[in-house]
Amino acid sequence: MGFTFDVRCCFRGGWTIDHVALSAFLKLRYFLIQLNCDDHSDERVELDWERSTSNHQVGHDMMPVVLVHGGAGTVPEYRQAPNLAATRAAAESAWLLLQSGRSALDVVEHAVKMMEDNPLFNAGVGSHLNEVGEIEQDAMIMDGSMLNSGGVTCVKNIANPIHLARLVMNKTGHVLLSESGAHKFAHAMGIPTVPTAQLITEYRKNLWEKRRGQANPAVPDEGSKGTVGAVAIDRNGNVASATSTGGQNYKMIGRVGDVPCIGSGGYADNELGAVSSTGDGEAIMKVVLARLMLFHMEQGKEPFEAADLALQHLVRRTGGTAGLIAVTPKGEWTAHCVSEHMVWAGATQGQRYYGLKRGDKYVQEVDE
Repeated sequence: MGFTFDVRCCFRGGWTIDHVALSAFLKLRYFLIQLNCDDHSDERVELDWERSTSNHQVGHDMMPVVLVHGGAGTVPEYRQAPNLAATRAAAESAWLLLQSGRSALDVVEHAVKMMEDNPLFNAGVGSHLNEVGEIEQDAMIMDGSMLNSGGVTCVKNIANPIHLARLVMNKTGHVLLSESGAHKFAHAMGIPTVPTAQLITEYRKNLWEKRRGQANPAVPDEGSKGTVGAVAIDRNGNVASATSTGGQNYKMIGRVGDVPCIGSGGYADNELGAVSSTGDGEAIMKVVLARLMLFHMEQGKEPFEAADLALQHLVRRTGGTAGLIAVTPKGEWTAHCVSEHMVWAGATQGQRYYGLKRGDKYVQEVDE
């Protein structure tokens, strides 16, 4: 006698498990095997149990999840494959840390630092240039356990602004430092400065040159949008969010985007979840996108629906585009955008996820 029994609950953006149904199913299945009513072996039952529990909550430990994104907007075709590969690599590296027992906070910082170091992305090396050809960067990190957060804005000559943001959180009583104050703090913390030329890539410089030659260079184009970010939940149930950006191409000197603003560029609260936003910064700030998505979660919406409601509100009220990644306190997650592209990747035990175009969600099974 054979039968199927699906204990998975599907939502757009991830899978979760009905643990009561799972437990009942496994007990029943084992009983049938003992009666020789099933054509599977005891060894198979034990394997199924391990597979079923390894991807979800086991005892008092939470099943870890990490998601990263490489920005929302329009990615030129020749950059799509390398951007996706680099994003997946960051997610995989972050997953190894998470799997080893590191905190969600450590993991999101690690993932974002990897992407800041990659010249493909608009953060760290490879950031957009402002109207005078300089690089000004924003970053924010948030710990969901105590609502602690640190951010920096308009920082120059810093290779990894996300690390400086974490130091703001850990070493000061403040939430956000800007420009000269952030640089003075970085010096006090022993963070080395790097020449601006070391952060500029040929690709970003060409975009800047093209924009400078236009009649109205201050108007951002679709390709100028984008950030990098990560969210995670660790085995202790703590969530964290981190986001970093070089901002818009040809932006005004001193422009502050959504990224360093709590609730816009990101948010993390163990009671609600963690979000990292990306896209049109001004539009994101107007609707406080990250916190708006979690508000809909508070109202009982599933992760994808909450994200879609928040993003559609942004489109309707501002005309902008954006995307986000999010993880809930239960380990559910979503990656959703209303822009043409949002490169993203995620990892849980035994599964990898990734996407590039709006609506993409590819799943890969892996042995661990």
